[in-house]
Amino acid sequence: MTVRINPSILSADFANMAHDLARIDNADFAHVDVMDNHFVPNLTFGPQMVERIKSTSPIPLDVHLMIADQDRWAPGYAELGAESVTLHIEATRDPVATAAVIRSIGSRVGLALKPATHFSDVEEIAHHFDQILVMTVEPGFGGQKFMTDQMDKVRAVAAFRATTGTDFWIQVDGGVDALTIELAAEAGADTFVAGSAVYGADNPAFAIENLRRIAREHSHHEEHND
Repeated sequence: MTVRINPSILSADFANMAHDLARIDNADFAHVDVMDNHFVPNLTFGPQMVERIKSTSPIPLDVHLMIADQDRWAPGYAELGAESVTLHIEATRDPVATAAVIRSIGSRVGLALKPATHFSDVEEIAHHFDQILVMTVEPGFGGQKFMTDQMDKVRAVAAFRATTGTDFWIQVDGGVDALTIELAAEAGADTFVAGSAVYGADNPAFAIENLRRIAREHSHHEEHND
């Protein structure tokens, strides 16, 4: 199984963003949390900042939208050059149509589920997406505790992928560290967002490689290399 580690730059030094992006150049994507203080009670990056991050990042951008009216705003992030744009089902009126627009621009598109949202609620449209993101914290702030009860949802997504033959990635975001990544990998996740576990380390690049190694060791799908 291909394991992807996407450090969250929410834990980076905003005043030295180019430097902190360079410190994670061995990661698969830089995870960019866009929050508007409406959908979630926090305010982070907007389009101008994402455009600047894109211009300085040595790795692709994985933009996670936690904003209102995503049908209107999400395609703009693909136009800025984000390689992946993830919508929240709870803030999108027509996720399938919006996903089609994002894909037509040339970006991958993901679908995120808050902890209270069941995978069964989106099962019928899951094949329209390149990634399903299971939130393992309530979205809005970094540094929260990993919600182990969300592993049942990850297992449901993994089972759906296996039985239907779809090839979307399964991402987890929130409280991921060297211990919790074991649980997520065992449940079937292959793409991991880690913030403080990477940027809180003395050597972020080493932390990324360590997380990648642990996830590979605990994956039950290792025999299916992709």
